[in-house]
Amino acid sequence: MGATDTAGRSVEEAYATVGSLPFDALPARKRKSRGAISNREGRFERLHSERIDDGWLNTEDFGTEPPRLKTQVLADNSRTVIARNQSPDIGFDRSINPYRGCEHGCIYCFARPTHAFLGLSPGLDFETKLFAKPNAAEILRRELASPSYRPRTIAMGTNTDPYQPIERRLQITRQILEVLAEHDHPVSIVTKSHLVARDIDILGPMAAKGLASVSVSVTTLDPKLARAMEPRAAPPERRLTTITELARADIPAGVMVAPVIPALTDHELEAILIRARQAGASRAGYIVLRLPLELKSLFQEWLAEHVPDKEHRVLNRLREFRNGELYRSEFGSRMRGSGHHAELLATRFRLTCRHKGLHMDSNSVDSGRLDNGQFRVPASAQTENKQLQLFSL
Repeated sequence: MGATDTAGRSVEEAYATVGSLPFDALPARKRKSRGAISNREGRFERLHSERIDDGWLNTEDFGTEPPRLKTQVLADNSRTVIARNQSPDIGFDRSINPYRGCEHGCIYCFARPTHAFLGLSPGLDFETKLFAKPNAAEILRRELASPSYRPRTIAMGTNTDPYQPIERRLQITRQILEVLAEHDHPVSIVTKSHLVARDIDILGPMAAKGLASVSVSVTTLDPKLARAMEPRAAPPERRLTTITELARADIPAGVMVAPVIPALTDHELEAILIRARQAGASRAGYIVLRLPLELKSLFQEWLAEHVPDKEHRVLNRLREFRNGELYRSEFGSRMRGSGHHAELLATRFRLTCRHKGLHMDSNSVDSGRLDNGQFRVPASAQTENKQLQLFSL
């Protein structure tokens, strides 16, 4: 017989009942293979639910974990796929994100607050309710064929990971790369997934033309900590192996130590850079932890649950990087922080890169060394675009 609650229901039946409520009505606790602890409403919601204990469902007495939250994938029918930005401290002006939300579940992901625009929670919703762009390649082909389009490096992986687990089945990122290769269009990718190695057959020939580069994000070398922070991402050693496979295929490979979390992972900076260089990385960059909007409370919940003995030290050190606050969004300092500790981190990074022969990237996108001059619009795409224009008239 399974455990029952005071109403005589099985644990599964009780959770099924609670599951019809907003996620935040569930006990705020860590769940296997998920990063966020809770599912609080986003900043745009007018109504907020508050979890209370009425005595009918005491999961602590059951000694069992709540059922796993299943990943849902919905269609994002956007009419464009190339997103533009004008941020002065970012080295690219356009990007493509095949997916909204990310199943990797990284608790520190600065993209979590974007789920609030969809009426969803930046918490568990962000990693369980995903949106895919199934027609992204077709739309991209039309955008590239536009007479007004001017080529610049397209960045992928700057918001959510283009190689998160659902890419293995949907292959939207691969379809996008096929279009970019067809047009000889430069692309720079950031990922923490080994799945990028699947597309070496596309990226290799592009890299030979100076059209592709990949950076692999490594946050920590501690597999236990990585599992807690990035529950569905590749383990650290697997990411280093990915760098090796890319480098052996002559694809420019870099490492992004991102984010650097003060008082939790910052002591690993040199070790990560050295291991990445040994694996074949030719360049490196880093970004200090950013906690915009709802991410502040989500990250504090994670600290209290997973590393309670370090919670206050991490938050206090982070405030020293951010002029007394948990986050400041000013251009120029938001990526690296400011103050004595930020300067020391920058010095450690610079000296290690110099000693190990790593080129220092100011950001995650290797756009400066990619070639925009080879871009071409295939005749078939030009014809298709003219036909679409005629049809619209």
